[in-house]
Amino acid sequence: MKIAFGKRALCLGLLWICAAGAVAQQRTYCNPMDISYRYNFEQLNERISYRSGADPVIIAHKGEYFLFVTISGGWWKSKDLVGWQYVVPDKWPMEDMCAPAALSVRDTLFLFQSTFEQRPIFYSTEPGQGKLKFYNRWLPRLPKDIGPWDPALFHDPDTDKWYMYWGSSNVYPVFGAELDHGRRLTYANPEPSKAYQPMFWLDPWQHGWERFGPNHSDPIKPFVEGAWMTKHNGKYYLQYGAPGTEYNVYANGTYVGKHPLGPFEYAPYNPVAYRPGGYATGTGHGNTFQDHFGNYWNTGTTWLGIVWGMERRIVMHPAGFDKDDQMYANTRFGDFPHRLPTGKWQNSNELFTGWMLLNYKKPVTASSTLDTLRAELTVDENPRTFWVPTRNRPGETLTTDLGADHDVRAVQVNYVDYKNNVFDSDSTVYTQFRLFASRDGKKWDRIADLTQEPKRDRACAYVELPAPVRARYIRYEHVYTAGPYVAVNGFRVFGNGLGKAPASPAGLKAVRQKDQRNADISWEKVPGAVGYNILWGIAPDKLYQAYQVWNDQPNRLELRALNVGVPYSFAVEAFNENGVSTVSQVVSVK
Repeated sequence: MKIAFGKRALCLGLLWICAAGAVAQQRTYCNPMDISYRYNFEQLNERISYRSGADPVIIAHKGEYFLFVTISGGWWKSKDLVGWQYVVPDKWPMEDMCAPAALSVRDTLFLFQSTFEQRPIFYSTEPGQGKLKFYNRWLPRLPKDIGPWDPALFHDPDTDKWYMYWGSSNVYPVFGAELDHGRRLTYANPEPSKAYQPMFWLDPWQHGWERFGPNHSDPIKPFVEGAWMTKHNGKYYLQYGAPGTEYNVYANGTYVGKHPLGPFEYAPYNPVAYRPGGYATGTGHGNTFQDHFGNYWNTGTTWLGIVWGMERRIVMHPAGFDKDDQMYANTRFGDFPHRLPTGKWQNSNELFTGWMLLNYKKPVTASSTLDTLRAELTVDENPRTFWVPTRNRPGETLTTDLGADHDVRAVQVNYVDYKNNVFDSDSTVYTQFRLFASRDGKKWDRIADLTQEPKRDRACAYVELPAPVRARYIRYEHVYTAGPYVAVNGFRVFGNGLGKAPASPAGLKAVRQKDQRNADISWEKVPGAVGYNILWGIAPDKLYQAYQVWNDQPNRLELRALNVGVPYSFAVEAFNENGVSTVSQVVSVK
């Protein structure tokens, strides 16, 4: 296919080349996180090939950030939370780490794996160089099935005491134990049966969001996972993931106590991090950390489940504590572009760029199509549908028609591993493509070119343009990805239209069901809206939760994530390609 280039294309190309490879100049990020997800050998014996990342822990350590992810053969480092460089350790434990615990104390980073056996705690004073040493040789084995699986390490700076928390089960609770630093962080109580104690169990009969299944609809007993401890204002926030990684409602909650080992009280505003609607749904099993400016963040796991049930990606959302010490994570527009902070923010909504999704279910064409894996499946915001061309060859294209001129600011291209035969993330595994823009569908300007940057694997490639490009059409031109097939499950174009934001929705109603864990929410549709955010929380000024719904879906929602005996307030906002409406009138229910 012939592409016409002009002076404008040359200027745009020069602008992009100046920015290419200079990750420090990137000002925004977009979930799922753009890292080099590793091919997961977990199912190698079944000959199933897939990239995956889950159970993230981000640690700020000595001016850098370090990211640890389940079964990744190493870790990542970053200066700015956006440019992540993969680090290969100089030594590794007996098997790769699942759901690792990581902790920075003074000049040392500690690392520990999930296990039911005797395993060591590692440490490093040079994690950026992959230097890893044994801190202790063997943490004693606990009784059968107790763990510690999905562990978290915690150091209380006020008392200089050390603790560990863990839990990954629909039978057992979250456990906690004190560690003895004087004995190289072995259990403070040397008797294995007395070394740990229960912290809390799930209670799905009182906490609607802890129910299993899609939209909390499955009677299977839910799973508690991914413990994490944060100390804030003298209080201990023991966090956990529930009800299971495989669904859109995977979330993080917290119990709060006055001592690291409790007793703990359930936070009535749970879940803390929750995103059941949108493209990257699910926020469970991550950690809470502070960046170099003191801002809080909450990480988590979003589910794909295309090639294998445990195929996942990772997400990161702004978080914090309000004036009443209520913990929250901001997942409103959680998979749209957000700004990287350059200082302490006053309100986490400041990070939302206002760049809207421009091509939701807009017309899209492809150079070729394999079977029924059609081009339109890349713009439906469903990560489990995807396009595959007939061959994995350079020059295959996807072209999306935005319907009118828009100011395009960023593009995200998400890949999946359809019938792949790659089992190791070696030097042959990388992704490359080019992006073009046009106002008339005839004259095309190149606006991005990943062949001009160092080769790396970008399963969730996010490209921020150095300047807005006015265009009606955006084209993806394939260059390279490893394996026999190209498979794209998300071709997402962000920016702003030239029209008006939608009006504020009217007619909001909220009715609590007899089962107080559920509420029926309805509103009047707004002309020109693309979607809505249902905002809710435990008070009119605490609407920290957001449930995203598209305009082509019914204008009603059964919300099944409420806590029994807790009053709630609701509001709704509409959005389209041009922006976001004002928030509706708040409706409160008991």
